[in-house]
Amino acid sequence: MENKTTVIYFVLLGFSYNLQVQIFLFFTFLLIYMVTLMGNVMIMTVIRSNRNLHSPMYFFLSHLAFVDMCYSSVVVPKLLMNFCASRRISYHGCIAQMFFIFLSGGTEAFILAAMAYDRYTAICKPMHYVQIMNNTFCRLLLGGAWSIGFVFSLTNVLPFFKLVFCGPNVIKHFCCEFPSLVPLSCTETFPNRIAMFITFIAVTGSSFFIILASYIQIISTVLKMHSAAAKWKTFSTCSSHLIVVVLFYGTAAFSYMILTSTSSIIVNDFFSLQYSVITPMLNPFIYSLKTKEVKEAIKKVIGY
Repeated sequence: MENKTTVIYFVLLGFSYNLQVQIFLFFTFLLIYMVTLMGNVMIMTVIRSNRNLHSPMYFFLSHLAFVDMCYSSVVVPKLLMNFCASRRISYHGCIAQMFFIFLSGGTEAFILAAMAYDRYTAICKPMHYVQIMNNTFCRLLLGGAWSIGFVFSLTNVLPFFKLVFCGPNVIKHFCCEFPSLVPLSCTETFPNRIAMFITFIAVTGSSFFIILASYIQIISTVLKMHSAAAKWKTFSTCSSHLIVVVLFYGTAAFSYMILTSTSSIIVNDFFSLQYSVITPMLNPFIYSLKTKEVKEAIKKVIGY
């Protein structure tokens, strides 16, 4: 495939403030990244080392933690470099970053869907839970999530090699995301936008449909319970997952589907930071605080 690109690097405008603000932001994002890595490693370690957590729910949670680490690692290290070194990113480096952002985002969407289906099976079909959510099926769901994420990424990244970038090379964003990169092309980007729209709707729509359908059945089952305590206990097992779903889908959908290239840069950066930097840091805390088993297992690991 012939590469007609004349631009050999892009400049990530990112957070271009005065020196004092940039120093503050550097240490803020460094702290966020360190907390993200430690929190998600802790979740993975606790689940792996505690036999009581060797169940489908925690199997998916450990892989969600891994994807969150990947997601954050794709964005934050380069963001930190922008504060203390060159803001440049090579053409191929930019495409690679966009590829892994798509891959991580698409995979996380379907891991969250798999977790919703797991909760549906546990609450609505408890007698058949062990048979349905067996090891083989769980691995198939996880493999499917990664495969869909890979196809989603490849479908949107490969067409970029047909675009010509011959003029402006300043990206008004802190990373190479589709909405901020496409407007810089000197050639027609309509096919790229259509491909992005269709695949985004397909991936987020199908994964969100699985989550929505699962929770409709869960709510229906919970409402049929006679005991208020039983209702609360059953639904509380889903609360952490619901919070993570709202954070992930809400901010990602807003950033990709509502914001345009003429939208406020500050607003765009805020929502992108939320789902690519802040959410991966918050997820371990959400599950640690809202899930009793994880909380107790962490206490044992740290000797509290």
